[in-house]
Amino acid sequence: MLPFNIPKNILKIVGLFVLLIALIVPYYLYKVGRNEGYAPKQPIPFSHKIHAGINNIPCLYCHSNADNSKHATVPGMNVCMNCHTAVKTESPLIKEVQKYYNDNKPIEWVKVNDIQDHVYFSHKRHVTKGIDCQVCHGDVAKMDTVKQQESLLMGFCVSCHKDPKAKLGDLPGIPDKAPLECSTCHQ
Repeated sequence: MLPFNIPKNILKIVGLFVLLIALIVPYYLYKVGRNEGYAPKQPIPFSHKIHAGINNIPCLYCHSNADNSKHATVPGMNVCMNCHTAVKTESPLIKEVQKYYNDNKPIEWVKVNDIQDHVYFSHKRHVTKGIDCQVCHGDVAKMDTVKQQESLLMGFCVSCHKDPKAKLGDLPGIPDKAPLECSTCHQ
């Protein structure tokens, strides 16, 4: 006998609902922070394949703070205009970039690679050790549309810190082990 005279059909529906929640919630919790393949639409299409690949522009030319800051930063409009005052000036996309520049407005790029707020990551520490950007960001020189290549979750970072040479090879200055203390990334 059921308490409070609850019809059996309602119990079946509630049971099915609870089962669905029990199956769906873990899936979404597993996906939190796992953005591999994330490639948001940008306000203006930008091809790293053309810039970093075909034209062989080094990452640090545009992302100039990566070797001396926590952040790699998105380049300011003046960096784009260093070339595009003379290169492909008739392109409709470049005309759009020029309009932003002339109007003194930033392009609001959508962040592709993101880490959780409670994590401290310094590009400077990694770039000054000679670690290629491609280790974490993938081969952007082959990407028309940049996408997040790795999960950028703790396991990805810890696996490299435990055995840097397995991931990076025998670069000068790369230690056998990198710091594994929690405070290295959680400050």
